Amino acid sequence: MSQKRSIFEEVGSDVKAAPALKGGMINAKSRGARRGIRAWLAVLFVLVLTMIAVGGATRLTDSGLSITEWKPLSGAVPPMTPEDWAAEFQNYQQIPQYELLNANMTLQEFKGIYWWEWGHRQLGRVIGLVWALGFFGFWIAGRFPTGWVPRLLGLGVLGGLQGAIGWWMVSSGLTGEMVAVASYRLAVHLGLAFVILGLIAWYAMQLSRSEAALLQARRLAEPKLFGMATGMLHLAFVQILLGALTAGIDAGRGYTDWPLMGGYILPPDPFSEVPLWKNFFENAALVQFNHRIVGYLLFAFGVVTVLKARRSAHPNTRQAFLLMGAMLLLQVVLGVVTLLHGAPVHLGLAHQFGAVLLWVMILRARHHARYPIVQSVRGA
Repeated sequence: MSQKRSIFEEVGSDVKAAPALKGGMINAKSRGARRGIRAWLAVLFVLVLTMIAVGGATRLTDSGLSITEWKPLSGAVPPMTPEDWAAEFQNYQQIPQYELLNANMTLQEFKGIYWWEWGHRQLGRVIGLVWALGFFGFWIAGRFPTGWVPRLLGLGVLGGLQGAIGWWMVSSGLTGEMVAVASYRLAVHLGLAFVILGLIAWYAMQLSRSEAALLQARRLAEPKLFGMATGMLHLAFVQILLGALTAGIDAGRGYTDWPLMGGYILPPDPFSEVPLWKNFFENAALVQFNHRIVGYLLFAFGVVTVLKARRSAHPNTRQAFLLMGAMLLLQVVLGVVTLLHGAPVHLGLAHQFGAVLLWVMILRARHHARYPIVQSVRGA
């Protein structure tokens, strides 16, 4: 009795149709994993974004030194009794910030700054827990796409490093005559937060398409536009670090006129600190001046990049760069408004949140330049 023929078999041929490529089966499996991993990364993204916002509020309210010990595990439990609160307040009274700045602070006022710092640290613990549950869950289930274990493990390592840097930052304000954390340590802490957020966003974009689709899209990449977006990314990162230095020493509240500073292009006494290098970190006039200048450079380079992107053959790429340019303009306006009002907490937080949005939009535009989305004539 003759065997049944496949409907895909050539008529008049005894050769059976070739089986489906194994790669298709791998892609079918990884598609499900990719969606799940993207959802996990989305949760991490929101948590890290919230962490940056709470960290900004902690700095702007001078709350970062309210907890004077680093207890990664037991510190998750806040003071529960009047005796516990009294002990915490007594610890705070031993540091320079209390002695030099808040000597008249009441216990109730102390609780206000304590909760900001406790919330900031608690969010860090939650992020670590969410990362661990997701990573080990997908790993044990064998659902990671090929080559993704080192990348996603790296996120956890950077998160742990961030916790250590956070304490390194806080410890700088517990001795000597410091009434706040060291500004350069704050810049390192915030800079690493943006690196982690950027990696999460980039990985999520990578996982939004299959490996086959990414390989195909890369053949249509626009190298020059990708390079310009990379330059935007680097310059924006420098500006973020300068923003952290500005916030770290309250430099945004020193010169509130614009476009001049104290009536001059270059503010008075920009190099009054000794040695010279200290001025770039601790001289409020020079720190704010540098933040302004790099902002102007970033805006100018952004305009050139958007004009270059207008000639892209891909509508989605053009749109991504246009949105990036619009956010850049909004961030510049927001920065000027924040400056003119003396950097109040709500405007400072809005400006920081704008930096996060701009950072993500630069990454999104860069991804489109590297992996364009091909649109059909009908779709166009």
